Amino acid sequence: MGWMHYELAGMDLADVRFAVSPLNELVLSLRAWRDPGRFPVHLPWLRRVQDARAALDGEMLLALTNASMWTPDFLTPRPGSPLTRVDDELAAVAAVDDAVVAQDLAVVHPDGLPAPLRGPLPRVRGRILDALSGYWDACFTPDWPRMRAVLQADVVHRGTVISAHGAGAMFADLAPRVSFADGVVSVQLTTLAATRRRSTSGAGLTLVPTLFTRGASCPISPDEPPMIMYGARGTGTLWQAERHVAAAALVAVLGRVRAGLLTALEQPASSTDLARRLDVTPSAVNQHLRVLRDAGLLTSARAGRSVLYLRSELGDALVGGGRAGA
Repeated sequence: MGWMHYELAGMDLADVRFAVSPLNELVLSLRAWRDPGRFPVHLPWLRRVQDARAALDGEMLLALTNASMWTPDFLTPRPGSPLTRVDDELAAVAAVDDAVVAQDLAVVHPDGLPAPLRGPLPRVRGRILDALSGYWDACFTPDWPRMRAVLQADVVHRGTVISAHGAGAMFADLAPRVSFADGVVSVQLTTLAATRRRSTSGAGLTLVPTLFTRGASCPISPDEPPMIMYGARGTGTLWQAERHVAAAALVAVLGRVRAGLLTALEQPASSTDLARRLDVTPSAVNQHLRVLRDAGLLTSARAGRSVLYLRSELGDALVGGGRAGA
């Protein structure tokens, strides 16, 4: 094991920022695909998307990681903000210099590239992008709002810790292999055999929460911008069915499922999202949503291919009244 030491320029916390990357999650999730036993928390999700994964370019996708769970740096770029879009990140991957792509693939597979990664680089890159796009559409699109919510909640928590207790407390709680002293953030890594030091001056340090690591990791190449990917809080509950506790009076009027749906719809959600979150079949959810909407307790609006539901003013009043009388 080696160490990566990031020296904060003048201990300036303005150099530290948080960001969320859908592409990082997509690529790092291939670790769970390769070795599910290392990621037991994601087994419910892996089982649910098993049929969808069977129809994908699995040969290429599995070639993008190795037995040590390394992934190419060019596929886990430093995100620019907590609102990064996967389409923008895939477009950036398409523009990465060929020499960088070739070098990153060779680092992950030092004993020789697997068959899907051999051949003319433009063709290989095109197949990589097609495989990742198909994987995103089939397995991530339905669950990304839920995944993103966990990641963004982690970012909010870290910001609160910094405000209340300082950067040292935040870094101390980031991951067991991360430490902070005298303005230097240190990360112990299995991907390094030596020790590296780098100043964050001019580049900053980006902290990226992820659902698919058990510790912390940094880019393999010393040429990549300073970045630490670390395990997000709340990952352990990601695939558990949500239990929204509705007031007894509301349950008595509407029934348990409808009361739970109305309680959950403080924020807009689709019927598919609600079915997964509440562990109810989609057909049952749609039936209940129609009844609640017809009763004037919900509003609905189309967003792209989905219909989003939200409590109406009458629904808000009923939920509030149920709480008051509980």
